[in-house]
Amino acid sequence: MWGLDFSLVDWEEMGQATIDTLKMLGASSLLTFIIGLPLGVLLFVTARSNSAFFRFIYRVLSLVVNILRSVPFIILIVALIPVTRSIFGVSIGVPGTIPPLVIGAAPFFARLVETALREVDRGVIEAATSMGASTLQIIRKVLLPESMPGLIAGMTITVVTLVSYTAMAGMVGGGGLGDLAIRYGYQRYEKEVMIVAVVFMVILVQLLQMLGDRLVAHFTRK
Repeated sequence: MWGLDFSLVDWEEMGQATIDTLKMLGASSLLTFIIGLPLGVLLFVTARSNSAFFRFIYRVLSLVVNILRSVPFIILIVALIPVTRSIFGVSIGVPGTIPPLVIGAAPFFARLVETALREVDRGVIEAATSMGASTLQIIRKVLLPESMPGLIAGMTITVVTLVSYTAMAGMVGGGGLGDLAIRYGYQRYEKEVMIVAVVFMVILVQLLQMLGDRLVAHFTRK
């Protein structure tokens, strides 16, 4: 059909590329969550503070987040090659993609966290404050539980974005399905490999989105 011959696809190599993509996605998603969640909470708390010092902290953090979010990911990968090499000893392959993936996605997720926290009913926060709850208690027992559906939705969006980032990492030898699609599908004109790689990534995105939607629905009902 359409001159395609999928027997030319090296399925073992395709399987390894899929595993590499999942490794990149898993590690970068975890680190993005670990960094982005507290960063988003900090943005929310400092933005609401009456203290001039904390307002200054917010402006600095907001500027840094906006700068990192505005840099195209492919440029970010190239710019971070010296940093990546100093951390992992390599700038290509699965380990070489982790730092740029996290640095590219964590500010994005932090903004989504800040937005989700802003959706929490101010009356609930004021009630907790009037009962003498500390800032940390308000964050742990009010803000995070009340914003859980929004946080999960934000993390889902971020993970799906990371899938596309892993594909772009293939342009600089990052490994995974994106690397396979570019090396074989684009450079060697083996369109069958590109089609299979794209289909695998579409399936991955659909599964992630379905999982995220189910979790959002579950916590919304609760």
